[in-house]
Amino acid sequence: MEIGDLNFSYGNIALLALAVFLLAGVYSFVKQGLKIAALIVLVLAALAATGGFLWA
Repeated sequence: MEIGDLNFSYGNIALLALAVFLLAGVYSFVKQGLKIAALIVLVLAALAATGGFLWA
């Protein structure tokens, strides 16, 4: 699938979906008051999103 200059493959979409899933985990951890765990999961989500966009 192409959007502008970006060519999305299943790998890109899987990494971006993983990032969205991890962001939901960040929200859940923050809601429970687990701020350190939320920060760790936020870093993992950022890495997944970055990987998804750089792979495009």
